[in-house]
Amino acid sequence: MIGAFLLLPALGGTARATSAGDVVEASRTTVYLVPGKLLEVPVKAWHLRYRSTSATGEPNVVSGTLLVPDSPYPLGRRPIAGYAVGTHGMGDQCAPSAAMAGGTEAELAIMSLMLLKGWAVAVTDYEGLGTPGDHTYMAGLSQGHAVLDSIRAATRVPGANLSGSAPIVVMGYSQGGSSAAWAAQLQPSYAPELRLKGVAAGGVPADLRAVADHLDGTGDFGLAAAAGIGLDAAYPELHLESYLTPEGAALFGDARDDCVSDLRAEFGGRRLAEFTTADVLNLPDWRARLAENRLGASAPRVPLFLYHAKGDEIIPYEVGGTLRKEYCAQGVNVLWTSLPAGSHVLGAVEGGPLAVAWLATRVAGLPAIPNC
Repeated sequence: MIGAFLLLPALGGTARATSAGDVVEASRTTVYLVPGKLLEVPVKAWHLRYRSTSATGEPNVVSGTLLVPDSPYPLGRRPIAGYAVGTHGMGDQCAPSAAMAGGTEAELAIMSLMLLKGWAVAVTDYEGLGTPGDHTYMAGLSQGHAVLDSIRAATRVPGANLSGSAPIVVMGYSQGGSSAAWAAQLQPSYAPELRLKGVAAGGVPADLRAVADHLDGTGDFGLAAAAGIGLDAAYPELHLESYLTPEGAALFGDARDDCVSDLRAEFGGRRLAEFTTADVLNLPDWRARLAENRLGASAPRVPLFLYHAKGDEIIPYEVGGTLRKEYCAQGVNVLWTSLPAGSHVLGAVEGGPLAVAWLATRVAGLPAIPNC
């Protein structure tokens, strides 16, 4: 259901939306827990388009959804959670905003834990997922910017009554875990005005090259293929298409509009070498961008809750453990939780409630106890 509609810049001399986090467009919407417009989530919701910044520093416009509980928040300024979803796919129809409006967003279960605490939840669709252009999947700078700017935008939506000085937390798993960690690394320089209290990041693909090597030839190779498409969209000098075979050009072209299930079906069990005419990941431009998108090179200034499933078949447990060691070596306040879960998806199920509970202690102002 589309209700009140706001378009910025507005007429009559209203300030133009020209800065990162400014709202370009906001329309009231409804989100559902299940398909068929059943079980409406009892919140005020807006579908947003807001200004952000690409991986190469260019201004862009990103979409997302803002959820605000109906009940007043009794403890001062309502906290805002920036929620970064895991991999949904590459096509606009896969965007979390579309899923929430259609009742198919599985991660609403975790978001609901935040809403029940009275927090507002800002959910980015990421660059190119719901807006023109290819989704820059796994381009860390773009994703981190999109998360931080979704929070900025939340405070600028008329009628949402959210404060720019509210306590802020960020959470995500998988692609969202990477996005949350990038938001933590970028916040001191990119969005220093945000009162970020803590970041929870799970199943983090911190080293894209290591993850790509791990996924090559597996049933989840489609995720690595999507990351190649996403990085190519973020960095024009990579010229992925010039290294693709005819079959590769056809499949990678089709994948630009695929959701996760399609990626798995089309690429499952395949290897990158089957689709390329060169060792793409070892080309100088690709090596440079992969290195640039490796987490851990700079230290977040807020406490982190990192969690990873021991049986994660998609993001190797060692990748998460290495990120923990690198952050700890830089003096970051890290609480690491090793989950007994036997798969990547179960890691999200087991770790999500733990992450929300930890974030609640950050909102409450309690000390964060690390285990480096």
